[in-house]
Amino acid sequence: MREVDTVRVTIIGTGYVGLVTGVCLAHSGHKVTCIDIDAGKVARMQQGEVPIYEPGLEPLFRTVLANGTLTVTTDLAAAVKTAEVVFLALPTPQGADGAADLSSVLAVADQLGGLLAGFTVVVTKSTVPVGTGDEVAKRIRRTATADFAVASNPEFLREGLAVEDCLHPDRIVIGTSSEPARALLHKLYAPVVERESQFVDMNVRSAELTKYAANSFLAMKVSFINEIANLSERLGTDVEAVRRGIGPDPRIGEKFLQAGIGYGGSCFPKDVEALLYTSKTHDYDFKLLESIVIINQSQKVRLIQKLEAYFVDGLAGKRLALWGLAFKPDTDDVRESPALHMIPLLLEKGATVVAYDPHARHTAESVLGQHENLVYVETALEATQSADALCIVTEWDEFRTADLNAVHGSLAEPVIFDGRNLFEPTDMKAAGFHYEAIGRASDEQD
Repeated sequence: MREVDTVRVTIIGTGYVGLVTGVCLAHSGHKVTCIDIDAGKVARMQQGEVPIYEPGLEPLFRTVLANGTLTVTTDLAAAVKTAEVVFLALPTPQGADGAADLSSVLAVADQLGGLLAGFTVVVTKSTVPVGTGDEVAKRIRRTATADFAVASNPEFLREGLAVEDCLHPDRIVIGTSSEPARALLHKLYAPVVERESQFVDMNVRSAELTKYAANSFLAMKVSFINEIANLSERLGTDVEAVRRGIGPDPRIGEKFLQAGIGYGGSCFPKDVEALLYTSKTHDYDFKLLESIVIINQSQKVRLIQKLEAYFVDGLAGKRLALWGLAFKPDTDDVRESPALHMIPLLLEKGATVVAYDPHARHTAESVLGQHENLVYVETALEATQSADALCIVTEWDEFRTADLNAVHGSLAEPVIFDGRNLFEPTDMKAAGFHYEAIGRASDEQD
């Protein structure tokens, strides 16, 4: 790694974004302090425990903790006093009206003014609506005696690939009207950029909108290919063939064109809703965003619709194996996961659900709670034992490489409903399965 001009950084919030950012900046050679108000969580982290599952994060966390480039504490005042850059990496959950809840961000902003000891760049890393930076600056200014600047530096981390994205970003968006702040943030990220053109400089408000625009566009791609998949089922065409036909076009691109049962996670759902809320509050009818939300909600029940079409006598009393609880592979995040949308509906219909996920069992259990007809098991094959059908909900590699002969022998009926298109329909039919995927030829069409 190249020689680093060290920057003193404080990151407020040790959630997914804050922790990954802090660890990677410390690994890059900066002096980083992560702050959290949860004393128990901080104590566990100080002992080397990582509170989230993210590939590659744990060994990196323990390395930077041991070498002293990363410190974890609850002492906000001390950490802010010595910092050159303070990141706000706090939760902005979706409110009942779709708006982002800024209470955590603004509560910290109210405290910062009196804690600044010298010129400090205060950066919103959280995904926040346009105008939040202005409000943060106003609140800090009320009590500040030291000079400061506010910047927006949205993150574009993909869960499951967050460490890679942080250490090898495709671009760094920096929004600020302060040239000293811009220069300091360029210095901060210098160790992880290969060329100056990776910096995308703009003002704060444009940077705030950039994050919402990026996630909404990707959600649109997911919803579009899902609509093509649904149409394919009526036309007898194969959405996977269509995807291969359009993806190589550089104007379209191959990423986020995998048909399935909808997007989830901590970003896409709330960011689309937040941008829709912003549009409405500014008297703009953003019809495309409204359609994205409607399409995704309906897509999450596609497997249930297929189950009910197959089991014409209803789902009551059926034992259903469910593979996957996380909203995507390589994470334990279940926020807005299609599985967590499906399971309560299946239980309401009288089915017994036997669920397996390599990493998300405990996070799912904390959300869903206990139910007499919801069973969590330790292996994929244990889930299929005597089940009337298997539902594949998350595309873990473990499921792609499953022993299908063992699965066939384990199921009460060799029936699979694949919400992530992991297998070829012709192969599955040859293996003796009734196999239905999303937008692909089914047994009935052959």
